[in-house]
Amino acid sequence: MIEILNPTLLARAKASGALVADILHTLKGRTTVGTNLLDIDRWAEKMIAEAGAQSCYVDYAPSFGRGPFGHYICTAVNDAVLHGLPHDYALADGDLLTLDLAVSKGGVAADAAISFVVGDTRPPESIALIETTERALAAGIAAAGPGARIGDLSHAIGTVLREAGYPINTEFGGHGIGSTMHQDPHVPNTGRPGRGYKLRPGLLLALEPWVMADTSQLVTDADGWTLRSATGCRTAHSEHTIAITDDGAEILTLPTRTQP
Repeated sequence: MIEILNPTLLARAKASGALVADILHTLKGRTTVGTNLLDIDRWAEKMIAEAGAQSCYVDYAPSFGRGPFGHYICTAVNDAVLHGLPHDYALADGDLLTLDLAVSKGGVAADAAISFVVGDTRPPESIALIETTERALAAGIAAAGPGARIGDLSHAIGTVLREAGYPINTEFGGHGIGSTMHQDPHVPNTGRPGRGYKLRPGLLLALEPWVMADTSQLVTDADGWTLRSATGCRTAHSEHTIAITDDGAEILTLPTRTQP
């Protein structure tokens, strides 16, 4: 299903997007060496409830996971890249952490992810991974607008990832979003320009470049959810929800807060 939002629903999407971004911003500010992933999950649960919103994850049970997910945020560390199930782990200095969050408020969902290094140690490989996904996300957003096609966005994202030397996996990628978290169209992280669905004002898309340092192969953790790099290499993931407008693309998941 592909949804086109009217102005009323688009306003609700903007509120959901701001909430997602502000929660991620706050969680990043609170996360330090020694923070437990389960604490991050509890903080997310509390903030979602306080905002009168609903988690898109806690009851989520797709065919690719051992559902329901049962938690409020995805926490992926180092070689984990997607669907990281929070568990009893205290973060160490230099860990690369990805937080992926989707919530619904007023009947419209928004989805975003950030990757960052915990503590004072700054492994160059980790920084390069993160910065590449951020550049790829920016390129995908820049390619979006009325009349553009999904392949244009995918091509822009894939060009950045490929030029940085990273293998690209197309099993999971961006997606449409609206009254539910995952909708058509699928937005692969590489593609051919001029192909695929033509974008229209009112369409919401979650774009999410993610990479693994030296492989395109994923393995599923014993928890039935967490996806890791097959080689144990580090990974990164960046995501925004955008709205297609008459003038281009509006990022809905930018934080409104300047402090945690």
